[in-house]
Amino acid sequence: MSDWDFLHEMHDRGCSPEEIADAAAVGYAPWEEAYVSKEWIDAELQGQARDSSRSLNPREQLPTEEGFPQSVLEQAEILEILVDCAERHFRNTGRYLQVWGELGEIYAEIKFGLCRHRTHHPGSDGTIAGKLVEVKTISPEKGSDHVLVKRQGDFEQLLIVRIDKEFQFTAKLVDRSKLLSGGRKFLRATAART
Repeated sequence: MSDWDFLHEMHDRGCSPEEIADAAAVGYAPWEEAYVSKEWIDAELQGQARDSSRSLNPREQLPTEEGFPQSVLEQAEILEILVDCAERHFRNTGRYLQVWGELGEIYAEIKFGLCRHRTHHPGSDGTIAGKLVEVKTISPEKGSDHVLVKRQGDFEQLLIVRIDKEFQFTAKLVDRSKLLSGGRKFLRATAART
């Protein structure tokens, strides 16, 4: 059986060509996705401090998987510029720039010390303190009540980053052990929180 047989199965299940193309683009079937509910995310982020792109206080170099040094000061400046551009674009057009994932990951580099993997690394986005981390960024325009997380990913921690309508960041790092298998299709959050 091929790694891509799920595309035929999707066709057999009556999925649209767009759904099949989306699945081919990400490399896995929709039933291999997991979700974490909005309610659980809201509870986890409750009480967490909000950061603006200007309020971060970067201090050290950021190592990358490729080994070249990366300046956290430069990343902080880039984040500030990107957020400023996104805010100006929204004020000018009423539309958001679709840069949420990148903003969330740059924020994670600065705030949490995320050491990112190379582009398109499967299973996780990088490491924090030696643990594999998947970063999920929630934008102010997110309409659904959950966040999708690849169940087959090798991440040990989930970093949830929310960016609100004022372009303020709130985040929390959660151990994967707090996510339970919800059967074949889903991971779900446990009710207990630390």
